[in-house]
Amino acid sequence: MKKSHSPIPTGYTQVLNQIKINARKAQSRAAQKVNHELVSLYWSIGKSLDERIQEENWGTAIIATLAKDLQTEFRGSLGFSKSNLYKMVKFYKTTQQNPIFQTVSGKLSWSHITILLAEFHDLTPQLNFYAHKSVEQGWSVRVLEHQIERQAFERTAKTQNNFNPALSCNLGSAIKDEYVFDFLSLNDEFTERDLEQALLKKINAFLCEMGGVFTYVGNQYRLTVDGDDFFIDVLLFHRRLRCLVAIELKIGEFKPEYAGKMQFYLAALDDLVKQPDEAPSIGIILCKTKKRTIVEYALKTSAQPMAIATYRLTAHLPEELVKELPSQRQMESLFELKDSIVQPPAGQLEKLK
Repeated sequence: MKKSHSPIPTGYTQVLNQIKINARKAQSRAAQKVNHELVSLYWSIGKSLDERIQEENWGTAIIATLAKDLQTEFRGSLGFSKSNLYKMVKFYKTTQQNPIFQTVSGKLSWSHITILLAEFHDLTPQLNFYAHKSVEQGWSVRVLEHQIERQAFERTAKTQNNFNPALSCNLGSAIKDEYVFDFLSLNDEFTERDLEQALLKKINAFLCEMGGVFTYVGNQYRLTVDGDDFFIDVLLFHRRLRCLVAIELKIGEFKPEYAGKMQFYLAALDDLVKQPDEAPSIGIILCKTKKRTIVEYALKTSAQPMAIATYRLTAHLPEELVKELPSQRQMESLFELKDSIVQPPAGQLEKLK
């Protein structure tokens, strides 16, 4: 028994022809505008289809027929699959509910948009965060997926700082509450100097984890005040905010006196190093651990803008995977057993064979 084909509704040919016209216009644009035009095209297709679905009850069969006709016309060059047409509808509907995403989406590739919509179409803060970050920091699709997997939004949203509202807005939640330096190889017992040197050897990975909009200025940066020398562990420059960023590295828990020392550094930077056209300097104190209440009290008394964050050297493993791994003691026993095995001389080994 033959399946009955859904009748072509009134206005179908008009929609099909309009999409063809819009697609040809998009194909003819200059290379530097291809991405923007393609995303705009997909948005307009999503709008047209959503209207037909809502007003004329277009169903799956009609969308499938439309996809087939468009693929025949354009040989699949613009991704007119049935699933992609539905993604366009989802894209349009999301922008209607989220004007901020609509503004940013024109600067993203379609691959970025589909990943973001698949993960966060109904989670506005996360969607806007990753969209803005992808544009600001030039994240590739691979980097975007990596940042989502590492929960960059969650690590940024809890940041403890004393930035004024205007600065917080301009930062766009640029400073994370926790940084992951899993690209480092350090022994269990390392010093602050060891940590600093290890980060500098992996400077590109360090800057990427810090946010991607920083430029390296120097390490052990000298400040001479009234004849005495003081040294900032790492000094960066935030390109978008146009301000110096002093970073202090600590291998233990946060202590209130660290905030006082950072206040001194920032005041000296503003007086001795900052250029007239630059914004006031900010500080980031990176500690192994911190107690949030102690940080809150320390920041309340601070006159200079700073943030307190933590770092870890390894990414979190899934709990089920951790259970399968041998404990540290088991690993030590294995190495002790290996070292205790005495290999026979080469000649005796041949006789044993």
